[in-house]
Amino acid sequence: QVQLVESGGGLVQAGGSLRLSCAASGRTFSSYRMGWFRQAPGKEREFVATISRGGNTYYVDSVKGRFTISRDNAKKMVYLQMNSLKPEDTAVYSCAGKVSAGGSYSTASEYENWGQGTQVTVSS
Repeated sequence: QVQLVESGGGLVQAGGSLRLSCAASGRTFSSYRMGWFRQAPGKEREFVATISRGGNTYYVDSVKGRFTISRDNAKKMVYLQMNSLKPEDTAVYSCAGKVSAGGSYSTASEYENWGQGTQVTVSS
């Protein structure tokens, strides 16, 4: 298992940028698929982006071209660079880890490990 701690959230104006970080502990981090999910008030948790053990990335359509997920296995870190932020990006963003093979990379229940979340607020 890995423990995950997010940081980097905050308040930003529309059009601005933020970089979220997720620090992992545990010896098997490189074996995990990592993902970012978000949940806005009154809405269900939504898949944002994922990166495989080999570095393949996938994004929800609404963030393609604006967000970039990356990982540094040596530092046990995952990042989400968010550019051109919009008010609709406002949510609590959570980092998640999935060690099991198969399944859906965009389904939250497939991920075994979760951070506590970090708030991102985009003002118009």
